[in-house]
Amino acid sequence: MIRCIIVDDEPLAQEVIENYICRFADLECAGICKNALDAFTLLHQEQIDLMFLDIKMPGINGLDFFRSLKNPPAVIFTTAFASHAVEGFELDAVDYLLKPITFERFQKSINKFLKIQTIEQQQSRNYCYFKISGRLVKMLYADILYAHSVKDYIQLCTPNKNYLTHMTMKYLCDLLPADTFIRVHRSYLVNKNHINTVETSAIKIGGDAIPVGNNYKSNLDDL
Repeated sequence: MIRCIIVDDEPLAQEVIENYICRFADLECAGICKNALDAFTLLHQEQIDLMFLDIKMPGINGLDFFRSLKNPPAVIFTTAFASHAVEGFELDAVDYLLKPITFERFQKSINKFLKIQTIEQQQSRNYCYFKISGRLVKMLYADILYAHSVKDYIQLCTPNKNYLTHMTMKYLCDLLPADTFIRVHRSYLVNKNHINTVETSAIKIGGDAIPVGNNYKSNLDDL
């Protein structure tokens, strides 16, 4: 569950954002604060993942408040003024929402936050679980040489054994860290740390030759 707080001095804005949060099964509104002081207290009492922060508030404004936090949660700024957008993004904000906020625009911000969170989670661990023959198997990223799609299944090739799991190549690409795995063919995803040689239309990993599709050759440019 992603715990959120709303920091805004306008009751209508509080109500709109709280209503939007409630439409997401994975989001929870952990508190509503009308000023920075209340938010500071709540942040030290609760574990908060995402903060919806207004900029124009009495006392400390949202930008200065966010700068003052040593370990701030992810933030989405909400304001009626577009003039602070650049300053907001310089603080590594997830997004900057202009009032009145539509649900469609709010949804885009949440999807952006979820994507960032997924990437951070991938970078903080070195493994994931795959369902193999009805059981979950933990697999280190470093042990996966490459993946080959076969109809509705993915064959995961490791130095010692191959595993078959039911998933799409698109799902696998989203699941594995993009800084380690690259798509070289519509049917192949490879661990670039295991590539031995790169040729015009193929790469070699161990003793296996992996075809390189014309539409994916640019993915190998960094190598």
